[in-house]
Amino acid sequence: MKVLILGSGGREHALAWAVKRSEKVAEVVCAPGNGGMAEIARCVPVDLKNLDGMVRVALDEQPGLTIVGPELPLSLGIVDALQERGLRVFGPTKAAAMLESSKGFAKRFLQRHNIPTANYAVCTTADELEKAVEIFHPPIVVKADGLAAGKGVLICESRRTAMEAAQGLFTGALLGEAERQVVIEEFLAGDEISFLCLSDGKSVAPLVPAQDHKRIGEGDTGPNTGGMGVYSTDTLLEPGMREWILHHIAEPTIQGMAEEDTPFVGVLYCGLMMTARGPQVLEFNARFGDPETQAILLRLESDLVEALEACIDGRLAQTELRWFQGASACVVASSSGYPGSYKTGYPISGLSAAARVPGVQVFHSGSAQLGNQIVTGGGRVLGVTAVAASLEEALDRAYQAVAEIQFEGIYYRRDIGHRALRRTL
Repeated sequence: MKVLILGSGGREHALAWAVKRSEKVAEVVCAPGNGGMAEIARCVPVDLKNLDGMVRVALDEQPGLTIVGPELPLSLGIVDALQERGLRVFGPTKAAAMLESSKGFAKRFLQRHNIPTANYAVCTTADELEKAVEIFHPPIVVKADGLAAGKGVLICESRRTAMEAAQGLFTGALLGEAERQVVIEEFLAGDEISFLCLSDGKSVAPLVPAQDHKRIGEGDTGPNTGGMGVYSTDTLLEPGMREWILHHIAEPTIQGMAEEDTPFVGVLYCGLMMTARGPQVLEFNARFGDPETQAILLRLESDLVEALEACIDGRLAQTELRWFQGASACVVASSSGYPGSYKTGYPISGLSAAARVPGVQVFHSGSAQLGNQIVTGGGRVLGVTAVAASLEEALDRAYQAVAEIQFEGIYYRRDIGHRALRRTL
């Protein structure tokens, strides 16, 4: 079949790489894709903010399967639009994607279904905000209600800075667009875990767990980003804890969405904090994570397309996911200045040498093709990902490959995996 992948980042490059390995697939089309994806797929232009434009691409291509990568098309209702036109598409409907597109909706849902999460308040006015901030002890977490590309969470060390951050979200000064709701939360201490599952609306199939590194600076310092690196190991979660999360968080979420007549078909990303009082839901995403997908798919032994089709057809319970034992790691190479302002268009060299390192795949997050040259085209430029028998070896391979790559202002964290090397959960 022909598979259409909507998106242009490292997640979509990894999806295209995994999809292309399937014996069921004859052609992969990426819209709009990027410079790296063009090497393994046919790229066609599209504006991911334009619902009609995405529908036109799908109708023109007539794929046997469409996979939606980013959150914005899901929030616009691309799944609903393609389903109405008789096309097979993997991802949640607009109503189900509210788990990600509105943090206020997600927090209220968690409360309704007794799923563990931080104490919170949803504020729509300055008065509500002032009262809420007084309730919480610093540090206080302030969150934009809507989509913010991983940059809508602020950890504030005082009530005053929490008020300023929330007001900045209301006015649009912080993210460029005014929020109608702001979520105030208690700060949770612990290690974060990315726990992703496939769902057909009834059954849940967990993927291998991963741990992201969201802060720009080494030692987990500086502002939040979309993710500067990730690793996945067999020892990241003990089997008993994995089962607890599955039965007390993932499955109740899918059951709760079904009970509320918004069945969730797609990838449920549970962002968890492993606290002293147990795992707590920090956030939901309604799609594959980035860069988690790069590390996770490198460990997938079974056919991704078969699993995604099983979700669409409601037969996930009869489908087995098989995984390579060991570990994987992804190191993100970003543009200087990210997550703030940065320049693009710088030539990238060393990609072939990096790809020759055993077990390494270089996934492009923000690159472009300029003539015969691959150039930088975004904040997060590359996700250099490696798989090996141990985490230490996977990290060695990833960093060996990153060292081969050059572009002006290249920046990457040199401590990916530091928490796992210190201890296991």
